[in-house]
Amino acid sequence: MPKTIVKESVGAPATARLSEEHKLILKVIAALRAECGRVEKGTPLDQAFFQKAVAFIKGYADRFHHAKEEDLLFPELSAPGVEMHCDPRQQMLHEHDLGRGFVRGMEAALREGNPAALTENARGYCGLLEEHIYKEDNILYPMAEDALGPERSAALSERFAAVDREFADIVKEHLTFAAAASGR
Repeated sequence: MPKTIVKESVGAPATARLSEEHKLILKVIAALRAECGRVEKGTPLDQAFFQKAVAFIKGYADRFHHAKEEDLLFPELSAPGVEMHCDPRQQMLHEHDLGRGFVRGMEAALREGNPAALTENARGYCGLLEEHIYKEDNILYPMAEDALGPERSAALSERFAAVDREFADIVKEHLTFAAAASGR
């Protein structure tokens, strides 16, 4: 059973927590991509796996992780006194919405029993999120930390920790799935 939501790092930047969550999301993406390959080679569709993967994406990646970005980080980056040399937030929000579209496509394909549409949408989601996570970890988050400074980052980290506590039971279920999925 997984121990924690993310590695706790005293004094680490607020976005370090988000990057740790990305590592878990990428493990599920790798398992999802591998399962798509099995289906495309003729293995019968493991509907339960895909349903759990969609639940993970909606519950962990979107509701828990993206909510921290959309509800906490992005508004903080709009606060008076926070200046960035460019503003990638609209692109990140657009990509969150594109991801939600792929998830809706996976849900529809599961309902319709359409493996081809399911793997197409799952692969689209995987590719999008891999690129999206790269941009956040390597461009947005470093830029955000520079703009926030240590005091604002520390306060934001405390707010992220409050979200972790609020969602602890739900996240625990998703961590269990992620551990099982990455061991497939």
